[in-house]
Amino acid sequence: MSFLGADPAEAEEFLARHPEVEAIDIVLMDPNGIGRGKVIRRHELPSLYRDGRHLPSSILGLDVTGEDVEETGLVWQVGDADQRAWPVPGTLVPMPWTDPPRAQVLLTLHGLDGSPSPHDPRAALARQQAALAARGLHPRAAFELEFYLLDPQPGPDGRPRPAACLLDGRRGGQIQAYGLEEADGMQPLFGAIYRAAAAQGLPLETLISEYAPGQFELTLHYRDDILRAADDLVMLKRLVRAVARRHGVEACFMAKPLAGQAGSGMHLHVSLADREGHNVFTETPDGPAGAIAPTLRHAIGGLLETLPDSMLLLAPHANSWRRFVARSYAPVTACWGVNTRDAALRVPAGPAKARRVEHRVAGVDANPYLVGTAILAGILHGLDTRADPGPPTQPGEEAPSCEPLPPDWRSAMAEADASQFLTAALGEPLHRSFLAIKRAELARWESTVTDLDYALYRHTV
Repeated sequence: MSFLGADPAEAEEFLARHPEVEAIDIVLMDPNGIGRGKVIRRHELPSLYRDGRHLPSSILGLDVTGEDVEETGLVWQVGDADQRAWPVPGTLVPMPWTDPPRAQVLLTLHGLDGSPSPHDPRAALARQQAALAARGLHPRAAFELEFYLLDPQPGPDGRPRPAACLLDGRRGGQIQAYGLEEADGMQPLFGAIYRAAAAQGLPLETLISEYAPGQFELTLHYRDDILRAADDLVMLKRLVRAVARRHGVEACFMAKPLAGQAGSGMHLHVSLADREGHNVFTETPDGPAGAIAPTLRHAIGGLLETLPDSMLLLAPHANSWRRFVARSYAPVTACWGVNTRDAALRVPAGPAKARRVEHRVAGVDANPYLVGTAILAGILHGLDTRADPGPPTQPGEEAPSCEPLPPDWRSAMAEADASQFLTAALGEPLHRSFLAIKRAELARWESTVTDLDYALYRHTV
């Protein structure tokens, strides 16, 4: 086994079990959560596990269009130097939807000396996980994935529209939250998604028709390892997009793809276990009825205090900010509550042994490694400072102490830029390069003349 944990036996055993596989997608997740890499041939896989694979450092300095952002310091300042990518153990899986058959494996990027790249989002989450482990605490987590299924062809108005039912071609314009007919109408696609998830070892669970036509949610089972929970999410997004494409529909992971309809979130459920595996968020049996365990209160307090600093990670794109609308199941203030979905942080109902916090702020367009990084760092801050979250909000109300979130993308960048908390959570190199990427995207956004510009002003001013 290599010193980075990549065991060549994993590759050899996989190839022996899957003689049909002809090629492998090797996938490195960039700061925007976009998978980038290469397609290697079958005979190249053992050397990836034995020696790693050289990839340019600039992969972690690309904007959302795939263009270099020189201000990251990862392009010409370092001669676009190669670093070495290593496979993430346990992520080598078949892609049963491909023909000829391919497989995939996730990567992490390291220096030539073996040290983790300080610009790799997965490494940032690993550092926060290790910081908790040093205190004898182990985060358990699961993500929820909300997304739209869209028609590849625009509607009569030229704009995107929900996909037609795959079973009979019907088009519904009603919301039908939790509608079973809507889920059944897409059964050919979801059946294929569940089969592919099983082939990849992804613990895919509940399917829900969400709060808009064409919007659905898939949930993943809780993992004892938050890194693996984030791996699950990036693998599931890749799977859903690819399988949907082969069924003639588009899986859309924009935070707000359709005006006037619900946005799509990426909620993270997280708890902490001690060395014996006990959930430290669980209240004691002899405590007062309705009490919240002190450890959970401090964790929530830390998450609330650091939420404004973290918003650029949770809402990283211009479109992300269209999702934050009051009374839309997307939080607009830093508040918490018990069993209420209008709070940024929700303590769900359920048995005490499963007590956890549901972080409801991130959009589905966020990078799950960076979302996890911000949340673990916020929890650590709360535990270290014994932060007090104040009283919970009641359903339909906002507590007087609720702080507003940054109102827009530019404000979130300013908060992130000035944040000592975020600099420490990400590490200075990733903090600097991520902000450089976001500033480049903001400049592109602000310099673009849109259709709305023409509609409002072309013939009127």
